[in-house]
Amino acid sequence: MTLCLGLESTAHTFSAGTVDDSGTILSVINDTYVPTEGGLHPLKTSNHHVECFQSVIRQALDKAGVQARDLELIAFSQGPGLGPCLRVGASVARTLHEFLGVPIVGVNHCIAHIEIGRLACKVDDPLTLYVSGGNTIVSAFDCGRYQVFGETLDIALGNMLDTFAREAKLQHPGGPKIEALAQKSTNYIELPYTVKGMDLALSGLLTAAIRALNEHSLEDVAFSLQETAFSMVAEVTERALAHTEKSDILLTGGVAANQHLQGMIQSIAMDHDSTFHVVPRELAGDNGAMIAWTGLLQFQNSGGLELDQTGVIPKWRLDQVPIPWRA
Repeated sequence: MTLCLGLESTAHTFSAGTVDDSGTILSVINDTYVPTEGGLHPLKTSNHHVECFQSVIRQALDKAGVQARDLELIAFSQGPGLGPCLRVGASVARTLHEFLGVPIVGVNHCIAHIEIGRLACKVDDPLTLYVSGGNTIVSAFDCGRYQVFGETLDIALGNMLDTFAREAKLQHPGGPKIEALAQKSTNYIELPYTVKGMDLALSGLLTAAIRALNEHSLEDVAFSLQETAFSMVAEVTERALAHTEKSDILLTGGVAANQHLQGMIQSIAMDHDSTFHVVPRELAGDNGAMIAWTGLLQFQNSGGLELDQTGVIPKWRLDQVPIPWRA
C-alpha cells in the first residue's frame, strides 16, 4: 500500500489529505481564508497559507492515524491557480520531499476535481461539468487527454456568484447565500444570456445583475441571476453530451453543491438516457484528498518529479496534460 499526502493551495483554501493507492480517503483537513471585505488578495491569502500549513498537515496525519515517516509520496497542486498561493504549497511539498526522502508529484488542480469525482462516484468515463470559483469547464476524456468541449470565455461561475454577493453585501461565501435567496422568488428579471457555440460568457450577466439591484428586490435578482447562469451552463453541457454521447454526466467543483444546478444537470442526463453523478459535498470544494489521489495515479504511471520540475504553473490548462492512467 502506498500512502500519499496531498497539499492543495490554489486559492483561498489550504488543505491536506491522506489517501492510499486503493482509493481510501483517510483524512481531509481544510483551512479557508475568508476576506473581511472584497475578493481574494493573493498576498493576504498566501500569508494565510503560510500561517496555517503546519497545523493543517498535523491534523491530517493525526486524523489518518499515521506519522510523517509513514508517507511514501507527496503530491501538491502545481496549477492552475493564484501564483503566491501555489508557491506556498509547492514549497511545503518540496521541504517534505527532501526531509522524508520520498517522491514528489505536481498535480493539475482541474484534473484532480475530475478524478476525485470519478473515484467517489464510481464512474469510469463521464462527461464532466466542472464549476468552481476559478474554472467553468465541460470536459471529457478523448485521445489520451481531458479535452475541453466548452468553457467560460471570461470569469468562472463561482467567481461571478461571489462577486455579485459582495456587491449585494452578502457574507462570504456568496454561492450558498444566493441559492437561499433564489428559493424565495419566482419573479424572473430579463438578464443577458451569452452562449457562443460551445462556450459561455458571464461578465455581462454579472454587470447587469448588479445594476438590477437598484430596481428590484435582492431575492428576484438572485433568482434571475442563478437561473440565467445555470441555464447557460446547462446548454453547453447538453450540447457537449449530444456530441460525445457519454452515458454518464459528472458534476464536480465547489458550485456542484448547489441543488438547483444539480437538478438542471440531472434533467439533461435523463433526457439523453445518461446517468447523473455529483461529487459528495465534502469533496466538491478544493481539498487535499483530490490532490493525493490524482498524485497516486500519476506516480503509478509516470513516476515522480525532479526538483527542477516542481515550479508552479498558474495558467496550466487541463487539456495540456497527458492522462496515461486512462490511455
